[in-house]
Amino acid sequence: MSADPNSPDRDMPLERTRNIGITAHIDAGKTTLTERILFYTGMIHKIGEVHDGHATTDWMDQERDRGITITSAAVTCNWKQLPEAGVYKSREGEEQRVNIIDTPGHVDFTAEVERSLRVLDGAVVVFCGVAGVQPQSETVWRQANKYDVPRIIFVNKMDRVGADFDAVVEDVREKLGANAHPVLIPIGSEEELKGQLDVVNRKAVHYSDDDLIGSTYEVRDLDEAQSAQVDVARESLIEALADVDEELGLKFLDEEEISPADIKASLRRATIANAIIPVVGGSAFKNKGVQYLLDAVVDYLPSPLEIPAATGMRGVDNAELVEAPADDNAKFCALAFKLWSDKYVGKLVFIRVYSGTVSKGDKIFNSRTGRKERIGRLIQIQSNDHKDIETCYAGDIAAIAGFKSARTGDTLHGEGFNIMLEPPAFPDPVISMAVEPKTTADSDKLAEALARLSEEDPTFVVSTDEDSGQTIIAGMGELHLEIIQSRMDLEYGVKTNAGKPQIAYRETITTNADGDYKLVKQTGGKGQYGHVILKVAPSKRGAGFSFANKISGGEIPKEFMNSVESGINDATNNGVIMGYPVVDLHVDLLGGSAHDVDSNEHAFRMAAILAMREAFQAGQSVLLEPVMSVVVDVPDDYQGDLIGDLNRRRGKIAEVDSRAGLSHIRAEVPMAEMFGYATDMRSLSKGRASFSMEPLQFEEVPQNVLTAMTEQYV
Repeated sequence: MSADPNSPDRDMPLERTRNIGITAHIDAGKTTLTERILFYTGMIHKIGEVHDGHATTDWMDQERDRGITITSAAVTCNWKQLPEAGVYKSREGEEQRVNIIDTPGHVDFTAEVERSLRVLDGAVVVFCGVAGVQPQSETVWRQANKYDVPRIIFVNKMDRVGADFDAVVEDVREKLGANAHPVLIPIGSEEELKGQLDVVNRKAVHYSDDDLIGSTYEVRDLDEAQSAQVDVARESLIEALADVDEELGLKFLDEEEISPADIKASLRRATIANAIIPVVGGSAFKNKGVQYLLDAVVDYLPSPLEIPAATGMRGVDNAELVEAPADDNAKFCALAFKLWSDKYVGKLVFIRVYSGTVSKGDKIFNSRTGRKERIGRLIQIQSNDHKDIETCYAGDIAAIAGFKSARTGDTLHGEGFNIMLEPPAFPDPVISMAVEPKTTADSDKLAEALARLSEEDPTFVVSTDEDSGQTIIAGMGELHLEIIQSRMDLEYGVKTNAGKPQIAYRETITTNADGDYKLVKQTGGKGQYGHVILKVAPSKRGAGFSFANKISGGEIPKEFMNSVESGINDATNNGVIMGYPVVDLHVDLLGGSAHDVDSNEHAFRMAAILAMREAFQAGQSVLLEPVMSVVVDVPDDYQGDLIGDLNRRRGKIAEVDSRAGLSHIRAEVPMAEMFGYATDMRSLSKGRASFSMEPLQFEEVPQNVLTAMTEQYV
């Protein structure tokens, strides 16, 4: 990296830039928090509420109608850190740029979280002060772990009845294994929530109850009870930092005085290293604690300069690693992490620039296709508003308009800098249904709409049923497919009829098996000859498909090897039980034979398919079904009825917790049994229960269920 990684033309130095995501379980308050951040940073001048449909980052019609976030929204704001003490009515210090992505909480839109975390440098993970760690918060935590994203925890909704800050911190430590330590502790809770205790500076921050938007607040000295509480938290924080940070650890062992500046510097290093997670408490809706959370983002989360340089392969087939340093003067490299069709601009490609700069009119390359394209427009995104910019710098998040060849996960780079970054990984769909246009005149419009939507969303898959000719759409849940249908109507003017949702079953084998098929056909002229010998073996659940060529001689000529591999891959698309894709198996190609005249690519492809089907029959194939992790929150009075209903749905009860009169039931239930559950759950609990679910794993379908399915299938 050069001595000065900043271009003299950029308006904000890299060290004063933060790229963060706000993630959580559904309804934990992510969008409300983002709205407050935008207000306090001056990006908006009136606070919009999710329940009113006026939140800035919930700009889609479906989001405003349902009160949930569906697509991740990017916004940029500037923040001046707070002064050390006094009454705060204005900002002091140097401005910091904070690029924020507000992500969905519903599991059906988990791809939005996945691709956002792939390109962000830090995250604020929001937990409800009452519910604590919920299923989707566990999922986003695992996603952040996968990409090694430093994070801060915001315990929100401390104004709600039953809120317990200490219980949530303990929940995070136990369920997530996080080394979490409070740095801003709520003063009071529920209706008595007054402000925050600043553990690092040993101060109390009180917010004015007369000020409905929380702009006026005062820093005071601690009273006796607060002082005792802060001393315990501060001592625990220093001991934790001494264990993970060598510089502060030496001061601690030498019994030197440790100043607030020492703690802050050490905590920053530990947070960036993912050794400690700072915890902040407050209430976004009640406008208490958001400003100090912003300070924590600046103080403890990294700038693009403080994370390891992005690394990728030098080209598709080259295993050599190459770096893309966070430096405006380096060669250009960016990752396309999201595609979106805008009705005014057209196709937008969201990019995170890792190194170098790119300007309007520049020619850049797509490492996947090798194609060169010119940048027509560069846009800074503010939710659904667009601001044209001339240049995008290292560390920036922006969008390119009119870039035709890009897909989600593509690496874009400058000439002479061949690099391919690791793309984000996405889960397979778990539910599907058939769709058709209500009028035949809309057939072409339907095909175009589905093509664009599947291009935007990697978890939305479109296919054609070979037997019926129907168009099949697949996604992550009923809500996901419902939103897709709504978007086709509102954005593309295509009204559709849809069939009943179908489960995305899979098949696999349970034992090793051999496949040996010789295709011999003679029709008077040139014949067909292909002979393939292979062996299949079951793999660990979730391992997917793998293939190895074990042929040592020339039994199968090289010119037919691609056809053999193609046939093997094609065979995995249709199993022998009910025709579902076959997963979690390994195939060894052992041998075969060829005919000098009659062998051709088609013959070897068909021989491979039929050898695979023979092996599937001998390998004792089984049907797999998606099993969901279901969490139900219900008053204790209705716990027994809800557990009984889950058992009737072939559910396995994994855990039952009870706190403050509310039962927390965690179960594993086949997705096939969850249709209509929301209605039944409300009926059994008189409308007082709620639930969430997310894909957990695939498990073998019990024989009695399979028998019933097979009879219906036939």
